[in-house]
Amino acid sequence: MLQHVTVPRGPVNLAADLHLPDHADGGAPAPAVVLSTPGSSVKEQIGANYASRLAARGIAALVLDPAHQGQSEGEPRDLEDPYRRGEDISYAIDLLTKTPAVDPRRIGVLGICAGGGYAVHTARTDHRIKAVGTVVPVNIGAAFRAFSPDGPAAALDHLADARTEEVRSEETYRVNWLPDTLEDATAAGLTDIDTLQAVTYYRTERGGSEHSTNRRLLRSDSLLLGYDAFHLADQLMTQPLQVVLAGRIGPATTAGPPCPGPHTQRASRSRAWITRLRWV
Repeated sequence: MLQHVTVPRGPVNLAADLHLPDHADGGAPAPAVVLSTPGSSVKEQIGANYASRLAARGIAALVLDPAHQGQSEGEPRDLEDPYRRGEDISYAIDLLTKTPAVDPRRIGVLGICAGGGYAVHTARTDHRIKAVGTVVPVNIGAAFRAFSPDGPAAALDHLADARTEEVRSEETYRVNWLPDTLEDATAAGLTDIDTLQAVTYYRTERGGSEHSTNRRLLRSDSLLLGYDAFHLADQLMTQPLQVVLAGRIGPATTAGPPCPGPHTQRASRSRAWITRLRWV
């Protein structure tokens, strides 16, 4: 059972889909999971696949468009603020705690790719989250720092110049998360299977959405370069954790299913090691 809901988030509202188990109308309140999705992804894409399958197994699942993206409110558009991405999760939990079909004592988070990093970062300090699941979690800050050719400090210098130019020109700059088409990928010399599979999922009828712009506001990159998804996790995070890993070790941008970022890297033939998650 799918419900389109609105998540109040201070002065803006987030567009979200709540996937409920079939027994939600009259049965006992169900455990619930908030989906934290990859960079560039909107609620109709990979998050919907996970959410619908969780609901079929008796777990309510809420997937949302991040603030500034998709059908959610927030200006400027296409901003990828890792700290706000975490706050989005907490605001989604606010809504779930008031939802009669949900057991507020059994709310977890499931993060995919960069969303896995956001999920861990949020769970460290929001202990309403009782369990954490991640699918090839990414520390997106480490990923952006690793793929800065001249180092992250130099990248920040370039971004500072770009923002100054934005202010002067009154125009905002955006960059692609992924090539828009396979032809664009070929023209850019991108031939690795990981990037091509990401394009064939997110940028085609298979997994595409009219609400995904596939663009990132350039000023987002300054925030991402300074972000550490796992900072103090060893001291603050006490919840049970489930991690799904790919069968090939890659850099911090490893993803699966396709995960847009500064570099798309995932195991094309992945095996998964899954530890059983238990609610506490």
